[in-house]
Amino acid sequence: MPIPMHDISQWYNEIVEKAGLAEHSPVRGAMTIKPYGWALWENIQRPLDEAFKATGHQNAYFPLFIPLSFLAKEAQHVEGFAQECAVVTHYRIHTDSQSRAVKPDPEAILEEPLVVRPTSETIIWHTFKKWIRSYRDLPLLINQWANVVRWEKRPRLFLRTSEFLWQEGHTAHATAEEALQEAHRMLNLYADFVENYLAIPVIKGRKTPTERFAGAVETFTIETLLIDGKALQAGTSHFLGQNFAKAFDVRFLTQNNELEYVWATSWGVSTRLIGAVILSHGDERGLILPPRIAPLQVVIIPVWRKEEEKDKVSAYAHALADHLKKKNIRTRVDDDPQHRPGWKFNEWELKGVPLRWVVGPKDLEEQTVEVVWRNTNERTTCNYQQAIESISTWLENFQKALYQRAQERLNRHTHYIDSYVEMRRILEEKGGFVLAHWDGTADTELKIKEETGATIRCIPLEAESEVGACIYTGRPSQQRVLFAKAY
Repeated sequence: MPIPMHDISQWYNEIVEKAGLAEHSPVRGAMTIKPYGWALWENIQRPLDEAFKATGHQNAYFPLFIPLSFLAKEAQHVEGFAQECAVVTHYRIHTDSQSRAVKPDPEAILEEPLVVRPTSETIIWHTFKKWIRSYRDLPLLINQWANVVRWEKRPRLFLRTSEFLWQEGHTAHATAEEALQEAHRMLNLYADFVENYLAIPVIKGRKTPTERFAGAVETFTIETLLIDGKALQAGTSHFLGQNFAKAFDVRFLTQNNELEYVWATSWGVSTRLIGAVILSHGDERGLILPPRIAPLQVVIIPVWRKEEEKDKVSAYAHALADHLKKKNIRTRVDDDPQHRPGWKFNEWELKGVPLRWVVGPKDLEEQTVEVVWRNTNERTTCNYQQAIESISTWLENFQKALYQRAQERLNRHTHYIDSYVEMRRILEEKGGFVLAHWDGTADTELKIKEETGATIRCIPLEAESEVGACIYTGRPSQQRVLFAKAY
């Protein structure tokens, strides 16, 4: 039975909650990440953190609260986040002794309101002013793992929540060329990670001026296409020019003893990547997790009919698990007697574990194991030594197969269109990516968005120039851009 595309939201929400990834919290738009979801996030976080450090970045941490006046220093920035900010105005509450009503204490008003960070550019550039004095302090390459708050109007677990976890990199450079190189380097790092670890193909591009990050000179993005034909922005990297350096007066003494403003970047990915994995690989039975990030790569389920078989079969399963753990394969034996094998099969399929091994009395006798692949439901029985020797290859092939399937889907649902009528039909009936010409004006971009619900996801970086006519106005165009409906 295929995924119910007519009710993909319900399917998605059920998968997230039933697979034990996350659940809604008492605060609208916020989520509680459960242990299995947290383990998945850790497996995303860890290789990214290693990659950042390998490219010279250091981790730091900056305050959750930002003085309101800091945002006002960069006009574009405050305008871009004005509708999303949560503001703290009091530092104490007052409880009415009779009604027991709890209200902010009117006598405990902050001298200056504080913003709960929607992103950290302003507080970080205030700090960078103290850290940067001369060219010897550059480049300054900083990353932080943190939570941020953006008052989301239409929340959805992992994809859009009012509070979410992410990393945000912030760097300062002596020249514009160095900063641009950094922005592209981090974009490529994100693209490689999403493709190689999450098994999701991406399109790299730059945002239109309308879609840029607030305060950026250029915003670069990686865009993915999900199973329902909608796009998802999976990561962004921004060239900030000297905007924040000028707003916070961050200058450095050059080798020629001249004061100049530094050049900046910022870049980030978030727990939204978990949503991308679900909506790229899942099926009607639940999650399908790429082996490189799966909390468990193999689950071993011992089965028996007679009570006297239980201990021996369970011991065999644990012995197999020990062999796999020595090969650094994330493995669990599910020999919980409270649940029947069929329940366990369904549960671990729901959780998306790549490989399921099943062993029973006959397997113990013949030293075999039944192997079931989560992505294809293919199953085979082989000698346990062969299985242990083949496990790394099987997991690698599983990873490649997921990527290939996602790439084939992206190819099928990427359309080169020159008719606006056809573009509207495809977006309405099929979804997917539409590569079409655009005249470069914000007015045309807005009209297409209003009439179709689609936005320009990016101007592809690797696409060749192509003279054509705007799909909406007929005006000249030099390159196709990527349209899609998006989360």
